[in-house]
Amino acid sequence: MSRRIAELTAPEVAERLAAGACVLLPMGSLETHGPQAPMGDFLLAEAIAERIAAAAAARGADALALPAIPFGGEDFFSGVPGGISLSGPLLQGIVEETIGQLHATGTRRFLVVNGHGGSIAPVEAATRALRRRLGVIVPALHLWRVAGALHAELGGSPVSLGHGGDPVWSVALHLRPDLCRPERARARGPERPFLGLPVAGFGALRCGDAEISVPMEVEEIAPGGVACADSRLGSAEHGARIVARLVEAGATMVAHLQERTA
Repeated sequence: MSRRIAELTAPEVAERLAAGACVLLPMGSLETHGPQAPMGDFLLAEAIAERIAAAAAARGADALALPAIPFGGEDFFSGVPGGISLSGPLLQGIVEETIGQLHATGTRRFLVVNGHGGSIAPVEAATRALRRRLGVIVPALHLWRVAGALHAELGGSPVSLGHGGDPVWSVALHLRPDLCRPERARARGPERPFLGLPVAGFGALRCGDAEISVPMEVEEIAPGGVACADSRLGSAEHGARIVARLVEAGATMVAHLQERTA
């Protein structure tokens, strides 16, 4: 039995939603994740959403996954060739309209499965607006924020943690090894100075003892986004441990939603 709305007929979807199925909305980005990783990390969010649906089914809770929103909220990576990002208000509107239309036809259980840090603010703004307007509470599982907090506990190296490295890289090795190019992984390279000052991180400069936020694009300080974490220490095994914890959290929420809104 498929857990993807796009693969089911309309009557099949209507029947399962009427019976209380939770709708999963996976989201990600299309941007640089280093020279070794695929640009579309929305593929990972989509795969995790499907695994959440399967794990929820084992608990007796039905869930259906929407196609992933492939473009993330605008941040430091919008200038990457081939990359596409959306402004915060536009992305917020897409999330609100997507869930709002499903709510209008009777769906009451939702879970956002978000795989992009730049989308956290628009997603949370959308869920607040939906609660005020429709009275529906929409939880959001922000994958990489949760996985980043679990990285060390699950045996990940501090050197590999960060943009262009883990947790995205190890999860990609686990879920989509066919798209990975581990032979291109490299040590972290230096960023170019910006405004004549050293870069403290994407969006920040070092000014004496302080970090000062400055609007910049990754291509201005690291062409191709290669000034990223050292991904050579990532592994599919580490990715599997991360995915297992993410799926467990998502499935627990889906089952809880069924119990609370039955």
